[in-house]
Amino acid sequence: MNRNYSRAIPAEWRAMSKVFEALGDEHRQRLVLSFEPGERLNVSQLAEVSTLARSTVSHHLKILREAGVLESEKTGKEVWYWINKAWLMQVFEDVTEHLRKRL
Repeated sequence: MNRNYSRAIPAEWRAMSKVFEALGDEHRQRLVLSFEPGERLNVSQLAEVSTLARSTVSHHLKILREAGVLESEKTGKEVWYWINKAWLMQVFEDVTEHLRKRL
């Protein structure tokens, strides 16, 4: 038994848990799956294809952005979102590396 993690988890796992928590919601999964590769979308575009109200979509986008799943940029009055592919790949590589070493 490895007792090193009984009270604290490594920093990279804290980041990973935020990603998994954000992606654990089916509505947020649908929002993420709405993006085509390299595409930038705004709240209005995502609300159009969602069953959720615009304010609810905004709330979910905030959670995804705070977890690092999405990046955003404000241009004028509009905020554009896109998948943070590099971050997600790093998180999943960290998980995969842990599995290779430990399990």
